[in-house]
Amino acid sequence: MKAFLLVLCGIAGGVIGGMGLGGGTLLIPLLTMGMHLPAELSAELNLLSFVPMSVVTVILHAKKKMIEGRKAIYLIAFASVGAIAAAVTIKFISAEFLRRGFGWFLISIGSLSFLSDIVAHFRKKKGE
Repeated sequence: MKAFLLVLCGIAGGVIGGMGLGGGTLLIPLLTMGMHLPAELSAELNLLSFVPMSVVTVILHAKKKMIEGRKAIYLIAFASVGAIAAAVTIKFISAEFLRRGFGWFLISIGSLSFLSDIVAHFRKKKGE
């Protein structure tokens, strides 16, 4: 049953990530709170899940000629370095710090998104 739930969490994170919404936003809480995995392991699994999602996304975008080669190479190189650095660094950060930091990150992103929507709404009304 636990394996099934892990697969289900992975699929949910992949679908959300494939839509560009950041699969880790859903995957990490599902693994940590729903599956009771340690926060460090959840974060590591999230980072690992980026690999297949990124490969599929790059292939699909390349087929649609939506990728600028030189910019993509720089982005892939620096993102790879960042992912490796995060995977190594996470071993030295406490689970409590990760939980709190991720919670504040979600609150911040949600607040910014909400405020952005409000500003866009009033700009649209002003333009009418």
